Amino acid sequence: MLDSPMTFHIDPQLERDSIWVCDLSLCQVRLRNDSRWPWLILVPKRPEVVDITDLSEADGAQLMAEIRSSHHAVMAWRHPLKTNIAWLGNVVRQLHIHVIGRREGDTGWPGPVWGIANPVPYTNTAIDTHVTCLRDWLIG
Repeated sequence: MLDSPMTFHIDPQLERDSIWVCDLSLCQVRLRNDSRWPWLILVPKRPEVVDITDLSEADGAQLMAEIRSSHHAVMAWRHPLKTNIAWLGNVVRQLHIHVIGRREGDTGWPGPVWGIANPVPYTNTAIDTHVTCLRDWLIG
């Protein structure tokens, strides 16, 4: 049976490339399975949303609050110099926001993280540890 067009689901590529961390009020938070960077992906749980401007004003405000919380979680988790926050949607059309910790000298610094070799997946032990810490920071 196919999902109704109004049922929220994660794009298959996002699901393949990331690990579920938790659900916030608006977004599903996912850990990008690439250990080279502390990288969260926020996916608003709204069906058929492609651009940030497709969100209601209330959802837009909530998204900003959840981006801020995710930024703080990344900073506490891996202590990067700064975060890059981006939403592109050129490959995966479903609206999703990247919150990526960066530091001078990381792979690809100072350029973008996209297209730099193949991802380096986390080990299962690292996934368990990181997801638990991130959940604690994001939902207490």
